[in-house]
Amino acid sequence: MKQSIILSLLFTLTFTACAKTASDNYFGEQQSSSKKEYESFRKNIAKAFENQTPKQWGENVTGVKTKLDTNEKVIALTMDACGSPLGMGYDEELINFLKQEKVPATLFINARWIDKNLNTFKTLASNPLFEIANHGLEHKPASVNGKSIYGLDGSKNIEEFVDEIELNARKIEQITHKRPVYFRSGTAYYDEVAVKIANKLNHQVIGFSILGDAGATFSKEKVESAFLKAKNGEIVIIHMNHPESQTADGTITAIKELKQKGFRFVRLSDYKLK
Repeated sequence: MKQSIILSLLFTLTFTACAKTASDNYFGEQQSSSKKEYESFRKNIAKAFENQTPKQWGENVTGVKTKLDTNEKVIALTMDACGSPLGMGYDEELINFLKQEKVPATLFINARWIDKNLNTFKTLASNPLFEIANHGLEHKPASVNGKSIYGLDGSKNIEEFVDEIELNARKIEQITHKRPVYFRSGTAYYDEVAVKIANKLNHQVIGFSILGDAGATFSKEKVESAFLKAKNGEIVIIHMNHPESQTADGTITAIKELKQKGFRFVRLSDYKLK
């Protein structure tokens, strides 16, 4: 009997520890007033969207921006740093090339990657070539009802999605003193209600028109081929957190070729989006 009570108590304690929310982890125990303020804010957002049921699920749902709204010969280079257990790396070769050639880019950074690479993040954020964008707290697909893709579970409800975008936005702002205005979810999958919520949180939701490295899995030749298909106003997505991949080699070659063809590389904020 005593053993059963002890086991029951251990289970309860374990469950309670595991049941901590993202906001619990973010605010900790020493910021109770800030946490209460945030939870009230999150509750109001949830209430505003509680009667909306998503009907779309994918990369190009209503409201996702996938191109620059221009006919000029420009390409927006966007790079993700996802922060998964196998994706905490930093492609220094790629970034050094962009610095050397003065190629601007928009960097979508996940909270876990920031934690693992804080000094590098600060250096990148201070470089005017780059603008910092929001890649979520835990790299979840942008769902309000738990949809999954590629084996990754999306946010299970509105509150969890608000945490996914808002807590990383606040983390980035706290470090850089500038709130991000662009959001790309983990996997770049969305439902249209999540897109509306992101807009409410003052983020434009970004997809892509050129899949540059397929999650850092493409060979050098495939990366180069993907880039060279670009037309005016494309948004290219690649990854900057897998230095072991061939993303840098393919990207460097492709950028040189595209510049010879008269293309310029820009940040998302340099043009209106569509």
